[in-house]
Amino acid sequence: MKSPYLHIYKVLRLNRFIVVTVIIIAFGSSLVSLFQVRKIQEDLLGKAFVVSQEGMVIPLELVEENENLEVEAKAHLAQFYRYFYDLNTSNYKSNLEKALWLGNQSVDDIYRQKKSDGVYNRLLQYSLVQQIQSIETELDLSNAPYSFTSVIDFQVNRGSTIDTYRLTTSGNLLKVDRQFPRNPHGLLITNYFENSLKKLADETR
Repeated sequence: MKSPYLHIYKVLRLNRFIVVTVIIIAFGSSLVSLFQVRKIQEDLLGKAFVVSQEGMVIPLELVEENENLEVEAKAHLAQFYRYFYDLNTSNYKSNLEKALWLGNQSVDDIYRQKKSDGVYNRLLQYSLVQQIQSIETELDLSNAPYSFTSVIDFQVNRGSTIDTYRLTTSGNLLKVDRQFPRNPHGLLITNYFENSLKKLADETR
């Protein structure tokens, strides 16, 4: 007559084999998952968002960041200039608020100086319309923070006359976290200066 303990021993041994097998499989699956997650993370760290020809950020496709940096930098600066200098009585408050998100204290200092000088009061008082005509930017992307120099031509519509000005600016671009929609390019303007302002011509209606 067979001992019942022998049957119990076989059952326990089978159970132990099953448990050990499950643990090994789970551990192996975890290692594979961790490896895949790390690989995906490394791939994403070297990627950025696509920028369209209009300078809009499209977070749908990923491209190499180094290839896209110049496009994003110029788009960031163009967006800032249009917010900061393309002004009229109906949009100047919202535009200036958006512009201040794209730069640091140096941009805010220039804004406060303009406000102190009565620039925005004159905009309201005389219903001026200030429109950018062209933006030309040179970048040095060899070292961070990236330096830039921009030449902006803009017109001030005074009703009977249109005055044209050329503004030269300079500064640096610092990489920061993207913040949609306030700072979609993940860049911050620092050490910003308005180097020179020159009146080019007058147009009479």
